[in-house]
Order: sequence, then C-alpha cells, then structure tokens
Amino acid sequence: MALEMRDNCEKCDTTLHLDSEAYICSYECTFCPDCTSAMNNLCPNCGGELVKRPTRT
Repeated sequence: MALEMRDNCEKCDTTLHLDSEAYICSYECTFCPDCTSAMNNLCPNCGGELVKRPTRT
C-alpha cells in the first residue's frame, strides 16, 4: 500500500513539492521539517512518530 504524498504541511501550510523534505506519520499526516522539529517528531493528530517521507526516484 502506497502512502499518499500530501502537497502542504498540515500545521503551517508550507508547500511541499514531491522532492521536498517532509515527514509523515502512519496516518499520512504530513509536516515540513521545521514544524516536525517543533513538535519533537510527534504527530499532534494521532501521537505517532513522524518519519522522513519517502521520495520518488
């Protein structure tokens, strides 16, 4: 099952292009690196760990 690649940070609405660094949780919540760091790598929606989003080659 593929993860959905969201286009914007869910906290600050920064645009996240497919090649941009971004972080996701298991529910596909997506955040920019700055917001992820400010949230201590924890999703505010589910409490799950935020990990680096895979990139397409």
